[in-house]
Amino acid sequence: MSVWLPGAPCTPGACVEPSGSGVAVPLAVLRLVAVTVLVAIGVLLSPLCGLMPAAVVRRWCRAVVRAAGVRVRVTGGAAPTGGLLLVANHISWLDIPLLGAVRPGRMLAKAEIRRWPVVGPLAARGALFIERDRLRALPATVAGVAEALRTGSAVVAFPEGSTWCGRAQGPFRRAVFQAALDAGVPVQPVRIHYRTARGAASTAPAFVGEDTLLASLWRVASARGLVAEVEVRDAIPPGRHHDRRALARAAQREALPEPARAHTTSLS
Repeated sequence: MSVWLPGAPCTPGACVEPSGSGVAVPLAVLRLVAVTVLVAIGVLLSPLCGLMPAAVVRRWCRAVVRAAGVRVRVTGGAAPTGGLLLVANHISWLDIPLLGAVRPGRMLAKAEIRRWPVVGPLAARGALFIERDRLRALPATVAGVAEALRTGSAVVAFPEGSTWCGRAQGPFRRAVFQAALDAGVPVQPVRIHYRTARGAASTAPAFVGEDTLLASLWRVASARGLVAEVEVRDAIPPGRHHDRRALARAAQREALPEPARAHTTSLS
């Protein structure tokens, strides 16, 4: 267990509930193929990402989630432009394209992701990687995040440090918030929920414990009527909090469940 990136107590057996009646196997397979094709296209086009309009990247991120059979509902205002630390609770691998649909940015990711099939090469193009077992590397990682923020990039981070099943939330770790303080940029909290078509909370998308990526992909692709709800909270402007502990607590309070805001709503 890492001091910065601890493990969550959630496991597939204890936390992930059956998703009820699933879709037919051929449709689930088709969804997996569609996700793979879209991610492969993303890998091929990733060298051109800096030249692509943000709207195109957002549409691609939504398309990945929709290809998996998950509807997307976004509520709240638009994320600020310029340097921005985008933080959210962490439940699933789906969280990554969902946040890309809010504001494309550089992902702060564990180094192991570089070894993942298909996804690894895509992440390696622009992600900032964390060596979870090397606490001494933490100051350099924070400095690297701060530098990316100063250049006007959005950096996407999951401060819980591990995926949780969605029923509970881990505390936000403070280190990444130091980068936002050093760079003088706002922090954008986001809350992610997964529900069934009838509105009940769903743990089917959770990617926790010893779950494998393939098992999680199949569980999502074979589920019926999953909806991803993304709540964009009010951004925390620079200067409101002067230490990382207070900033992390403020971001976590904003990411706690509450009735969805309705500034802007879209469903795809």
